Formats: sequence, C-alpha cells, structure tokens
Amino acid sequence: MSQPYADLGMVEVKCPLTLEREWIDPFNYYKPGDHLISAVISATRALFHSYVFNKSPSTSFRLKAATKYWKPLSLLFAIEEINQNSRLLPNTTLGYNIHDNFFRGRVTYEALVDQLSSGQVNVPNYNCGGQNNLVAVLEGAESHNSIQISRILSIYNIPQVSYAFVSQVLSDKRQFPFFYRMVPKEEAQYSGIVKLLQHFRWTFVGLFAPDTDNGERFLKMLLPLLTENGICVPISQSIPLVDNQPVYISFLPFQKWRQVNVFLYYVETNYLSLGIIIIEKTFNLLKPKTGKVLITTAMWDISLELNYSGLSFQHIHGILSFFLETNKQAKYGGFLPFLSGIKKFWEEAFNCSYSKHAFSVKGWRRCREREKLEMLPQDDLERILSLDSYRIYNTVQAVARAINAAYSSRSQQRAKYKLEVQRLLAWQLHPFLGNSQFYNSSMDGVYLDENGELAADLDIVNWVKFPNKSILRVKLGSINRQGSRDLQFSTNQDAGAWPKGLKQTLPPSRCTASCSPGSAKVVQEAKPLCCYDCLPCAEGTISTHEDAEHCSRCAEEKHPNQDRDQCVPKIVTFLAYEEQLGTLLASFAFFLTLTTGLVLGIFVNYKDTPIVKANNWDLSCILLVSLLLSFLSSFLFIGRPRKVTCLLRQTAFSIIFSVAISSVLAKTITVVLAFLARKPGNRVRRWLGKCLANTIVIFCSTLQVVICSIWLGTSPPFQDFDTSSQVKEIILQCNEGSVAMFYAALSYMGFLAAICFTVAFLARNLPGAFNEAKLITFSMLVFCSVWVSFVPTYLSTKGKYMVAVQVFSMLASSAGLLGCIFMPKCYIIILRPDLNTKAYLSTKTKLEN
Repeated sequence: MSQPYADLGMVEVKCPLTLEREWIDPFNYYKPGDHLISAVISATRALFHSYVFNKSPSTSFRLKAATKYWKPLSLLFAIEEINQNSRLLPNTTLGYNIHDNFFRGRVTYEALVDQLSSGQVNVPNYNCGGQNNLVAVLEGAESHNSIQISRILSIYNIPQVSYAFVSQVLSDKRQFPFFYRMVPKEEAQYSGIVKLLQHFRWTFVGLFAPDTDNGERFLKMLLPLLTENGICVPISQSIPLVDNQPVYISFLPFQKWRQVNVFLYYVETNYLSLGIIIIEKTFNLLKPKTGKVLITTAMWDISLELNYSGLSFQHIHGILSFFLETNKQAKYGGFLPFLSGIKKFWEEAFNCSYSKHAFSVKGWRRCREREKLEMLPQDDLERILSLDSYRIYNTVQAVARAINAAYSSRSQQRAKYKLEVQRLLAWQLHPFLGNSQFYNSSMDGVYLDENGELAADLDIVNWVKFPNKSILRVKLGSINRQGSRDLQFSTNQDAGAWPKGLKQTLPPSRCTASCSPGSAKVVQEAKPLCCYDCLPCAEGTISTHEDAEHCSRCAEEKHPNQDRDQCVPKIVTFLAYEEQLGTLLASFAFFLTLTTGLVLGIFVNYKDTPIVKANNWDLSCILLVSLLLSFLSSFLFIGRPRKVTCLLRQTAFSIIFSVAISSVLAKTITVVLAFLARKPGNRVRRWLGKCLANTIVIFCSTLQVVICSIWLGTSPPFQDFDTSSQVKEIILQCNEGSVAMFYAALSYMGFLAAICFTVAFLARNLPGAFNEAKLITFSMLVFCSVWVSFVPTYLSTKGKYMVAVQVFSMLASSAGLLGCIFMPKCYIIILRPDLNTKAYLSTKTKLEN
C-alpha cells in the first residue's frame, strides 16, 4: 500500500495476485493487456433465488436459456484484430475483462465491482502498484441497468460506451456526463414511423409498450406526434410485468376497435419475443379476419429472437422494423478462422466436448479435429454475423481509435521536450470520445446530424416467417437523413417476399373508408377524429384528393366537373346567332323589320288618301321609322359583344324608343286638341299644326339624348366577363357601366309611356273617324304591359337570357305599337278601299255625333 494512505491510519492490505494469464469460463472472459477494456454483456438468461432472512443468501441460479456466445465472440475478435494491426495502437496491446450480467441488476453491480478491482479479490478503491489499467467499460444492457452502470462509473470518471438502444434519458450530460452512445437513440425513428404510417395511409393504429418507465415515455412522446400528423390512437395498451416478465393483457379494447390492423410495439431487448407472444395470443382470442401488422421500435437484428420465440404468425402477418444497415460483411473477413481457437464455441456449435467424460453428457460426443467451419449450421453463422455482434465489434473498434487518437495527441505535445509518453488513464479518454469528429470518422453508418444528435440512415424491413420457420429480412424502403434536415422516405416496390395474406397489399388500418375526391370529411360526434362521415362537396366547390378536410372553390375561369373532383375550364357564352334562341330572335326581328318597311311603303304610297291624312302623315312616318330602327337595334344585342356594340346598344335603344313614344304622345295630344278645336270660340285651334307635334317629339327625345350623353360621358358601357353568375359558363356581356344611368333612361321611357297611356285612355271615347285614340290606348296598354313585366324578368335572369329578355321586350313592345296602330289602317287601305273615302269619314263622324 502506498504511504499517503498509511498516513490516514488505514490498515495495510497486501495486493492480491493479478491475473497474468488468459482465462475463459462459461460466463466471464479475461485477458491481460497494456490497457483493459471491460464489458458487461447480457448474453444469458437465468433464474436467481430470492433473498430470504431465515438462511444464508444463496448465490446459485438456474439457466433459463443457452448462452448467446456470439456476443462475447464479436468483442474477442475485435480486440484480437486490433492487437494484430500494427498501424492501430502500435506497441500497445488491449486486454479484456468480460462479464455476463444475466440481465440482472444485482449481477451488474457485482460485475462492476470486479472490474474496478485490480486483483482476484474484489476490493474497489485500492490501486495496487498501478495494475488497474481499465480505460473504458463497454455495455449493452437495458436502460435501467445502463443507468446503474453509469452512476458507479461516474465516481471514477471512467468512460461508459454503450452499443445498446437505450433510453434518451442517458443522453442528459448533466446526469450522465461520461456516457457515450454508439448507436442512434430510439427516438430517432419516431419521425420515420410517422412517414411509414402516412405512406401506407394507416391512420388508425394501436400502441403497445411494457409497463416500465421507458414504455411510459414512449407513449407520452409518440402520442402527440401521431395526433399532430392526423393519426388516431384508439388503443394505447401497457403490458403488465410480473417478475420482470410480460403477462396477458385485456383484449376488450381490441373488440371495440376491430378496424385497427396496425400496432406499434415499443420493445427493449429483454421483452421482444415474450411481448410478441403475448400480443399474438391476444389476437388469437379476438380471431380477427384481417392480418395484423406489428411495427417494432427494435433497430437491431430480431431474426434470431423471432426464430426461437415459438411464434406461429397466425394473426401477425407482418413485423416491420427500422434496421441500421452496415457494411459488416466486409469487416468480418477474418472472423470465422478466429473461431477455431475458441473451445467453448466449438463445443456448443458441434454438440461435442474436449473433456474425457464427454460420453456422460446425453447427446454429446468427443470433439475431433476434422470439424470444419464450413460445416457450421446456418443458424450459427447468422448469429455470429448478426447486427448485434457487429455493433459490439464496431464499438470496440471505435474505442480503439479514440485511444490511438489520445496517444497521438500526447505524443505531439511531449515530442518537444523528449519526454516519455506515460500510460493513458481512463479520464484522459473523454475529450476524444466526446468530439463530434470522432463519431463522423470512427462509427460505421452512424454520424452526427446538424443538431449534434447521433443519427443514421435506416432501412425499413419486413421480417417474413416462412412455413419452414425460417426468417427472411425483406427491405421495404429506407429513411435517409444525412445531408438533409428532412427525412427522405423511399420505398422498395420490388420486395417480393411477403407472408401469408400480404401478397400484394398491406391491410388497411382506418376507422372509416376514405372519402373519395368530390367529398369532404365530417367528424362524428364522441368519436376519434379519424372516424368521420363523408359529405359531397357543395355546389360550386371541389375536393381533388381523398379525405379532404374541406371543399374549395375553383378559380374564376373554371368550374367543378360533374363529380366535383376537379376544375374544368368554363365555356364562354353570349347570345349568338348560331344557337336556337339567337336565331329565333334574329328571325323575328328581321321579319318585323320587313313588316315595318312594308307598312311604311304603304303609307308613302297612299299618303294622299283620307285615312292617312286624317292620322297625321308626318307623325306616322316618324313613328314608323323609329319602329323600324328599334327592330334593327335589336341586332346590336345579338352576337359577340364588342366595344362599339356595347356603347351603342343601350343608348340607341333608349333614344329610338323615346322618339317612338314621343311620336305616339304627340299623335295622342294632336287628336285631343283637334277634337277640342271643333268647338266654336275655342282657343286651342291656334295650337294645332306641325309645329306642336314636332316640338313634342323633339323635346321629349332631347331629354333622353341628354341622359344618354351624361351616361356615355361619366360611366359608359363596356365589354365584360361575368365569371360568377353561372357555374359552368363565363358570360361575355356588356356591362352597363352605371346601373343608375341605365335605370334612369329606362325610367324616363316609362314616364313617357305612362303619360301617353293616360292621355290616350282619357281620349278613348273620342269619335273614331277623326282619331285613333282607342287604337293608341290599346297599343300603349300592350307596350306598358311588356315593359312592366320586363323589369322583374330582367332582374331574375342571368347571362344571355337577360339579353334575350330585353330583345324580346323590345320586339314585343314595338310589334304592339305597329300592330295596334297601323294594322287596322293597312287593312282599310289594302282590303277595304271603299272605307278610305272622305264621304265615308264624314258620314261616320256625323253618325257618332
């Protein structure tokens, strides 16, 4: 014992003999070296006796499973390869001290105490002659055991290097400053799980997790992430543990939500196969019609555990996981020859023994030299070359590089002073293990992302079990993160191996069938958001994809198709000559134009006859010409609207009709005045003549011209596209510009028509031989009836039908004036010339008086 400790009054203890030879027992492995790498490996399951107080504690235990000897083999091989590599750690050898913790916390403590002691007797905190050359502890235990290891090693500042997929809690450097993870944290795959669910459109999933702190953390972290991405979780089931083993769970939630066909299963190494067996038996009680898909959080090679789990895969038709792919085959070129020197492996691989009493073991025989590695069973080769083994190998290689980097750094500093490089201590390794460049250059397939988090590219695999119970790993896709902040998700469409029931397609996992395009989701009351009804999109709206949250409107120039799942271009429409309505109105206008021209020709030809003279030849000509122009102006409303036609159509219509009504009004007033002038001494006689009639026509028409001039000067009509009035059409029309001016011009015509009708109605009983008051009254009644009905009809129609209503009103009202005023006269002129005489008119007048 060193002198400083003696000064403290401690009892001197002689150093125990150190182990100077290599030894290997069934569970622990030791070999000395310049630097010692210790390892705590979970390779064997055992049943320990519980402590009782009525007898001495028992240290015996019973094995529950064979030792997973391939785990320590990979570590042994890595160290042997490093010691034979002259470029890595030259003149320095690595030793090892490997302990199996049997998946138990109390054995883990015992193994650590043994590793922290320098001799055969476990006495920690004593350094006898500097022989404890431990530089790092490798471990692959579960999260709770890793936490125990970290708390002990932190006392001695010894690096703890983990190759297991343990909890994120261990990444907290404040609690665990000397913990170094060599694989990505389990949370790194959560975003990939969401991508996978979204790709296969699985929106209704269940969660399984063991009833542990890690399982509870898994549920708390994943539930909000799934909900945020529109994935519902109606089943969130914790698997109870009894004696640290999973037990049966209630299947009542599964009966309620039979639509759930995809389940996420959080696993730790200790619970994978047993947990899957519990889940399979739960499904067996449910007797589902559709195979279930299990997505595990295991990022390691689970084929070996599935091989020996006893699963029938009767109801679990697919187990998907995220697999950390590596180039391990290239690394293991010299692994198999190395095995020939390991007697323990040789005995278990070939069921033989080097002992003289091998025949006493049932089923075993004496090992012979002719056993060759080529004769190894395929299962053994898969175990040896599994990802679990490679992670251990890769971790040892990374630690060796860190040790080499530490020596290189110290050599550069001491070269100036020609001092001897002293042996490396464990605490001096921390700067190199914590350097980000260490991960990016040393770890195969693992790197630090932009946030400084350990990351890796993952393969999405389906573990397929065939009838002969063999397990095949089929790559379905991959998730790439390197060089991109967002996950790059890709699928392998050529994956040909699928389990029973999943030949071409994976089963759906949805609460309800997808809403087809043309409809939108409506959430059902008191049910998860993924349970919804589908309602067709409302008139004028569409949805272009399945499960649309809402329907949207098309652009102005487009409209929904019949299925309301896409927008199609609208048809540009106007009152064209080619369509039936346009052809009918144009033909009617043309016919009335010819008829008006014929009547005008008759009146010109018979202008000297008594009936034409008696009805004021000048006013009749003005009225006929205005009617002729009104029929012709209707052609401005038919055909494609253009800038010129838009400017002319309403103003020409207003002025021409104002002239026509003014002519009728002047004709009516002239008739009334002529009757009054027959009485002796009446001063009305002096008002009779052409001057009065012309003044009435000019004055009334001029007011309309002024209104139209103001209209054109302030807000003239223009060509316009109406995209909102009709769903499937773009209406090419003439916008009136100022609606107020349009109705002002129309109202003025109505005012003139009302005065004319009133005067004619009051004069309807005047002698018919001298005037046409009755005919004018009836014609104005037709005229006013047409335009009174025009206003509501015009306002209730859209597009070309609005134009057609105005054209029809123009033709009907003009035809009413033409027919009621001039047709009786033409009848007399053409068919009854005997009535068109001055004598008849005089006789008729006397009889009426």
